[in-house]
Amino acid sequence: HRARPVGFVLALALLAAAPVSMLMFFSELGVRPDVMTAMHNPFFDLKFGVTLALASAAITVALHLSRPEAALRGWVWLLMIPAGLLVAGISGEMMMPQRLPMMTRLVGHNSKVCMTAIPLISLPLLAASLLGLRHGAPARPAVSGAIAGMMSAGLAATLYASHCTDDSPLFVATWYTIATALVTALGALIGSKVLRY
Repeated sequence: HRARPVGFVLALALLAAAPVSMLMFFSELGVRPDVMTAMHNPFFDLKFGVTLALASAAITVALHLSRPEAALRGWVWLLMIPAGLLVAGISGEMMMPQRLPMMTRLVGHNSKVCMTAIPLISLPLLAASLLGLRHGAPARPAVSGAIAGMMSAGLAATLYASHCTDDSPLFVATWYTIATALVTALGALIGSKVLRY
């Protein structure tokens, strides 16, 4: 009997959890009403670039770490891609004439919603990620759990970005990052127990 590949199980688990997260999102938040206009704003589009880059990088690293002989060295740079996109976005925004002060753009209007929504929407995805990664044999379960948290937060933040009316890269770099850090810490805590073999 051959066990199913970890990637296959992870994909199935995420596909099963995605409708739950989407139901949570659409029942409580929904897409922002001016989404068609917002698509012409490059900073709105950048939010999706950052969140999808985080989710994609985290999935790749998580699958790599699901093997017992795998090491994190040489793979960390993948997780720097979303940070690099944010730095580029902030630099681009700084070069443009601004109607709002920097602190107003950083604090935004939805920081509390962001800090609540992303972690909550992440929970079904985090459970699915940990369930999928249990089919592997990670040598560092806490680290693998943390990466699962990043993956879940990246996917949840992609959903939330379509609702969020704060498009400044400063806002994304601050509040999306804090929300992601919360899910990452939760993933590390749970992963240290459920991914141990």
